[in-house]
Amino acid sequence: MPQLAANVSTLFTELPFLARYDAAAAAGFRGVECQFPYAVPAEAIQERLLRHGLKQVLLNAPPGNAAAGERGIAGLPGRIQEFRDTFPQALHYARVTGCSRIHVMAGLQPEAVPVTACREVFVQNLAYAADLAAPDGIQVLVEAINTRVDVPGYLIDSSAAAVECIRRAARPNIGFQYDVYHMQIVEGDLARTIERLLPVIGHIQIADNPGRHEPGTGEINFPWLLSQLDALGYGGWVGCEYHPAGSTVSGLGWAQSYLHPDS
Repeated sequence: MPQLAANVSTLFTELPFLARYDAAAAAGFRGVECQFPYAVPAEAIQERLLRHGLKQVLLNAPPGNAAAGERGIAGLPGRIQEFRDTFPQALHYARVTGCSRIHVMAGLQPEAVPVTACREVFVQNLAYAADLAAPDGIQVLVEAINTRVDVPGYLIDSSAAAVECIRRAARPNIGFQYDVYHMQIVEGDLARTIERLLPVIGHIQIADNPGRHEPGTGEINFPWLLSQLDALGYGGWVGCEYHPAGSTVSGLGWAQSYLHPDS
């Protein structure tokens, strides 16, 4: 049965950040993930994890200037030193919280810079980050994000682009973060795509399409798809990175059999 992790950057957002850990545990989650935890000390997150017996399964590396719309800097020529100066912050949070996965965001393609040049920088930075993370048993992840609906101009816009960067970086602790929502928009054929990519997948995230709301609000047959993860032998976490259509708790009906399997 899939292990669900609550993304506390998108779920329980009516609560302060740390209180979302309490709410996730109360709802039955045993894993949590987040996007950018850096507004609170890593030690404060660790305390909530220990209090509730939760596992921090994923966090994102610093995204650059998020307020200005940046979506990562790892693929931006001219920002290499900035990435290498800030990635240790993500590594610190991962170490303190016991998190074994860090998602490194490539960023948006700058004007007049070829995508090939940006991806070359991304490959270099992935290898650098993976080498730093390896002694702690931490995996660096690459995500493909759709450019049609959500993030126009994102540098890694398909599973093929992600896997090619992973191949070129050539480090055993780099994996693919497969986001079902983005992949439904970009590629579809979810079950066969997951099966094909399973050897390189390090983490899976879910949300329905359209709208990026909870499973059951759109076109994806999640009961069947999640059962396929079991059939394929996927043993990792499934991050619930969606925006609830209503309140988080009222929208968790779809997840009860996973969160409370013995009830």
